[in-house]
Formats: sequence, structure tokens, C-alpha cells
Amino acid sequence: MDEMEEELKCPVCGSFFREPIILPCSHNICLACARNILVQTPDAESPQSSRASGSGLSDYDYLDLDKMSLYSEADSGYGSYGGFVSAPTTPCQKSPNGVRVFPPAVPQPPAQHHLLGHPGSLPAIPRNSCITCPQCHRSLNLDERGLRGFAKNRVLEGVVDRYQQSKAAALKCQLCEKSPKEATVMCEQCDVFYCDPCRLRCHPPRGPLAKHRLVPPAHGRVNRRTSPRKISTCTEHELENLSMYCVQCKMPVCYQCLEEGKHGTHEVKALGAMWKLHKGQLSQALNILSDRATEAKEFLVQLRNMVQHIQPADGPGRPLLVTSGWGTLKENGVEFEACLVAQCDALIDALNRRKAQLLTRVNKEHEHKLKVVRDQISHCTVKLRQTTGLMEYCVEVIKENDPSGFLQISDALIRRVHMTEDQWGKGTLTPRMTSDFDLTLDSGPLLQTIHQLDFVQMKVPAAPMLQLEECCTINNSATLSWKQPPLSTIAVDGYILELDDGNGGQYREVYVGTETICTVDGLHYNSTYMSRVKGFNASGVGQYSKILAMQTSEIAWFTFDPASAHPDIILSNDNLTVTCNSYDDRVVMGNSGFSRGVHYWEITVDRYDNHPDPAFGVARGDVLKDVMLGKDDRAWAMYVDNNRSWFMHNNSHTNRTDGGVSKGTTVGVLLDFNRGILIFLINDEQQGPVAFEGIEGLYYPAISLNRNVQVTLHTGLPIPDFYTPGEADLSGVLRS
Repeated sequence: MDEMEEELKCPVCGSFFREPIILPCSHNICLACARNILVQTPDAESPQSSRASGSGLSDYDYLDLDKMSLYSEADSGYGSYGGFVSAPTTPCQKSPNGVRVFPPAVPQPPAQHHLLGHPGSLPAIPRNSCITCPQCHRSLNLDERGLRGFAKNRVLEGVVDRYQQSKAAALKCQLCEKSPKEATVMCEQCDVFYCDPCRLRCHPPRGPLAKHRLVPPAHGRVNRRTSPRKISTCTEHELENLSMYCVQCKMPVCYQCLEEGKHGTHEVKALGAMWKLHKGQLSQALNILSDRATEAKEFLVQLRNMVQHIQPADGPGRPLLVTSGWGTLKENGVEFEACLVAQCDALIDALNRRKAQLLTRVNKEHEHKLKVVRDQISHCTVKLRQTTGLMEYCVEVIKENDPSGFLQISDALIRRVHMTEDQWGKGTLTPRMTSDFDLTLDSGPLLQTIHQLDFVQMKVPAAPMLQLEECCTINNSATLSWKQPPLSTIAVDGYILELDDGNGGQYREVYVGTETICTVDGLHYNSTYMSRVKGFNASGVGQYSKILAMQTSEIAWFTFDPASAHPDIILSNDNLTVTCNSYDDRVVMGNSGFSRGVHYWEITVDRYDNHPDPAFGVARGDVLKDVMLGKDDRAWAMYVDNNRSWFMHNNSHTNRTDGGVSKGTTVGVLLDFNRGILIFLINDEQQGPVAFEGIEGLYYPAISLNRNVQVTLHTGLPIPDFYTPGEADLSGVLRS
């Protein structure tokens, strides 16, 4: 509650608000203070024209002054306003900015002072009067109603009243016979304040009293003070109650305002519904701001701990142990001794001078670190105090049960809460400095290099940080990305990426280099790989990063690869359908390679004219693209016409089998790395024996065709029912 106090003070007089009014800019000011800072512009001259003529401050000047005042008074977060508070010597003294300042209102007796809030009790306001908001410095022209045209902030007045009463003397027990003790609880049902002995004696926690609700005395006092909802009246029509809310104008209105057509084209809603809606919005925004305040408190603890680490217990200066090597000198009696002394003295002098310079650097680094962290602590403390004060004020405002009064300030409060929450943006709660001194003195050089002594890095790299948003798996490939910690200044020569075998086995190096991103291909499908990375430099190898689990796809989904296809190949249907514009056979491969597991895919023949010989199978990445698949030693295929098929590898034809293809035929390819075999199917029936054995390495699905054939690829298919895969062999080296 204490930190909310600054929210309840007038920016002009610095005291708690008395009869506060709401300016159109959503800021508040005491009614008496508003009278004090009223100004009158020269005849036929408005505040805007006065500024335009160069006699006053521009809008930007006012904004700059406001920023300066905000930062000059860090305790409250508000700038003081001194432009129009002091009493002029004459009723219409002209101020430096070209406006006339009225004197402060004559103090009223207590009985009359209360009447200032009544619309009819305000003195007449001279024409061409205006008021400048002491917080945002916006000039506001007054109409014929004067200050009576500004709504009274009853919510703020109620919050101030409750706050001041909470600071009063402690509540006393109502059942003590002599010398009432301080009350500790209040029963909401009994409406009685109890001290602990009287509560145990008169209000036992059993029987019918067990269901009564006991609350703290301050909370009970607030509940007791809560009165029936006041009926608010319209500032335009004093006899009409406020019952509706204009969404565009953001203000409560009465039925007479609506009948006069002032809000005819505006969206108007029920006052009670908007009251509940805005309370909910303010509560939601307050919850987010509360999280930021909690983070700020934890962040301050972290910064204070850093100060303790940076500030050594025995002072900033610590002796550094240095050693020197000496060359061989000629033994020459006195001359030798004199030369030795002179050289030692020169070495000591040079070393002392360099020592003083290095200690100065250490002290500067120490002072710099302390200054950065302490400045951040001071800045964060001020922001936290302002945030906490705003939160406590908002909580008190939410307790108000006056809809119109609440809605007069709810929009401004919601904006303030959002703006304050935005100030706790990314990076605000991040330390700007580390507490480590990553310095080691290199004392090896001889006398001629003493003046070049400097600090060198002698630490291994810190553990890299995996960038999870850039790490991903696609089919059987895993991409990992990492970076050095943000505050690390240790040099890194390279990185080592390690993966296990996808089955809980040992880690193996899959990448060594300077890049901070790596893609590993040829992994097992439907496997979980554990990955980690570490850095190294001349001092050694650093610690591992956190371990990241990477899940490969359960089954192989792939398409034809236009990048590796022959130029005559024509792809469509998201690279799943392929044909050719040449009468010669051309090769196209899939965009995913296989080296482990069992894989099955199918190709349907969409068009088959003039009995061509398409070929289906697998190939290495460097297969020839301008001949039939299987003509070279880098492809294993089955080529087929309308009557029969052959298996072909390295231009060798084997296993002629009856049965061909036509439009609508489905050709299946089954690649089993566990057994090292390749099998072909036509319309779900195995075509011939096992086509090839001893299959191992990295293979891509491939076909060859000419312009008389068009086919469509189907992937992600289960293994055919007739086939029983062999046991997987998980041994071997991972391929990158």
C-alpha cells in the first residue's frame, strides 16, 4: 500500500487529491489546484496561436520538459509543476510564455470549502481561459461552464479516503471490557472486531460460527464503509442519471444526451455491462503487469548478488605473481655486479610501471562493472516502485462500485497498465554485465617485451546454447543450431557436434568446424536421437550444451527433386507427378535419401502410349540423368514394357519376367537395408525374385521415362502384408 501513495498525490500541490477532477487528457488534478493554474490568453489569441507565433513552447518542447521532470524525480516518477503555482503580484500578471496567471483562490472556511465541488459555487471564469495539464502539458480551452465541465473523479476520491483511513490508528477490539486491545480479525457476519483472546472466547471456530468468514481488520473496515451505489448525474443535464456508455466517446451518458442526438451515430451500450467489461480488461492487464513486477523483484536479487561477486572481500587490488627468465651474464667482478644491479633495477622499474598500469585497468574494469550493475539496480528499482504503486492503485480502483466513476478513468488506467507492462519488455530483466573477471596475466616475455605485457584468455569456451526455434527434423534429417552465451567473451575456435545412434547408444562426432548450424542426413526413421555440442579453443575443450532429443519421421514422405532432375523432365502436382518432353529416357530422383531401415513407395502409371520402357528403382546421387536407369553402375532398376520386365544394373539385364504395365498400373518398390535387398511389385504382386542383394550405402528413389509416359508418386505407405522385414542392424557410423 505504501508504494501506491504517489499515485494518490496531486502533481501540482504534492498532497493527496482533494476533490479531484478528470481533465480530457485523462490526468487528474485537485479542484483548487486547477483554479490556481488557470490562465487567460491575450484578447483574440488562443494558446495555439501564441505558440505558433514563437512566444511559447511547442508541443515537442512541452513533451521534452515532461520527460526531464520524470527523470529528475526518481522517487515518485512524477515531475513537479512550478509554472503557475506561485502567486502573481497582480491579478493578471503576464507570465513569460505570454499568458496571464490568475492568483490562487482565497482560502475558504471549512464549511464553505466543501462547496467548491458544487457546480454553482465556482466563481465566474473569465473568457479565453485555459488550463495546462501539469503532467502532459496539453493546453485545454474552457467553455462557458468553466471547471464545472470537468467530471469529478469519485473513484480516485474514494481510494484516497480509504488509503488515509488505513493509515489511521489501529482498530480496537469491540468486546474487551477494559483497555480494548488491538483488533486482529473482523467477522463479516457478526460485523464485530475481535482481538485474539476475545475471538477464542466469544467466537469459537466450531458449531454454527464455524462458517463465518474472518477477515483482517483493515479489509473489514473497508467492507463496513462500503455504501450503497451512488447515483451519478450527467454533467450536461444535472437532473439526469448516467445510465448508458458511449463507446466512441469513452464516457457515460444519460438518456437526454441520446435524445438530443449528440451520440446518434455512436455505439452506445448499457453502463453496467461496460463497467464489468472494463473491470475484466483492467484485471487481465494487471495480472500481466504483476508477473512483470515479480520478475523484476527476482531480477533485483540477481543483480545484488552480482554486486557481491564483483566486489571482492579484501578490496579491488590483489597482488599478481609474476616470474622472469634471465640470460647468462659474463662474470666480471665489480663491473659484472654493477651491470647486474643496473639491469635488475631497470627490469624492476619497468615491471612496476607496467604493474601500475595493469592494476589501473583491473580497477577500471571493477568500477565499470559495479557502475553498470548499480545503475541497472537503480533504474529497475524506480520502475518497480512505479509499477507496484500503479498496481496497488488499480486494485483499489477495481474495488469501487460506482460504474460511471469507474468508467471515467478505466480507459486511461488500462492504457497506463499496458504501457507500463510494455516498458518491462524483452531485455529489461537481463543483466547488462557479468561478475566474472576473465583475465589472466601473461608473464613469460623477457625485459625487452615487458612493456607489451597484456591479459590473454586462458579459459575454455562456455557451454553453447542450442537455439531451439531453429532446430528441426525433416524425414530422416536433423538440423541443429547453436550459439555462444550472450555475455561470454571467451574466444571459440570451433565446435564439435555429437549424436547417439538413435537407440540409446554411445555418442559419436558428426561435425567438427566453425559453423553454428549443421544438418545430419541419413538417420534412421522413427528414431529419437540425442544431440549435444561443445566448443573448443587453444586452451582446450569446453563443456557440453544441454542435450536435445530429435525425433525423425515415423515413415518416409518425399517427392521428386526438380533440382537433381534432367532438364527435359516436367514436374507437376507439387512434384509428385512427372513426365518428359523428350523421346529419350531421362532420370529424376526423390528428394530424400535412405541408408537405414525398410522403405516402400509406389508409382501409378497415369499415361502409357506406344509401349515405352519406363524404369523404376534406386540410384546414387551421381547417377547419369540422360540414359535409362540402370545403364551405369550407380543405379539398380527394373525396366518394363506392356508384356514383360527385366532387372538392370551396370547395363546388365537379368531375370526376365512376364507381366507388363499399362495405364492405371501400380509399381511398388521395397528397399530393405536390414537384409540388403531390393524387391519390385506390380499391382501388389511381387514381380520376379529378389531383384538385388548386398544393398548398402545411401540411395535415392529414382525412375527414368520419356514423353510417352506419365506417372505419380505415392509415399508414406506401410510395408506390404506379404513381407516380413528382418531385424534392424543398428551398428555402423552415422552419416552426415
